[in-house]
Amino acid sequence: MIGKFPAKLDDKNRLFVPAKLRSELGGDFFVTLGVNCGHRCLTVYTAEDWQTLSENYNRLPISQKGAATSLIFINATQCEPDKQFRFSLTQNLLEYAGIRKDVVIVGRAGQAEIWDAEEYTAFETENLVPEKLLASLEAIGL
Repeated sequence: MIGKFPAKLDDKNRLFVPAKLRSELGGDFFVTLGVNCGHRCLTVYTAEDWQTLSENYNRLPISQKGAATSLIFINATQCEPDKQFRFSLTQNLLEYAGIRKDVVIVGRAGQAEIWDAEEYTAFETENLVPEKLLASLEAIGL
């Protein structure tokens, strides 16, 4: 998944699935807590990736199934877009990510992220510097 898509939360806490992400996300997907470079956002997983994440969690020893790891599942919601490709977000997810009205949905390799627009702008400004871009390119082998 790639790209950056501005969106607006409607009065029923629904977002529109960007056309470019529809086929990649599939008929249903999962949204839960996320974090990127210290900024709060929401992470979107395909049903297949969510299944893998769940299986990995279930294989953990009980000592590693602590609060922070459990919160990813406790706060998750399964999303099934309607015929207009809108999906609902829960109030607790919106509050966690500080999402009010204006949103940015971004593709991030195998997942997508949902950001409050102002928070995303701060994240992008903070990270859109040559040193951080170079370090990121080196980290992925370029």
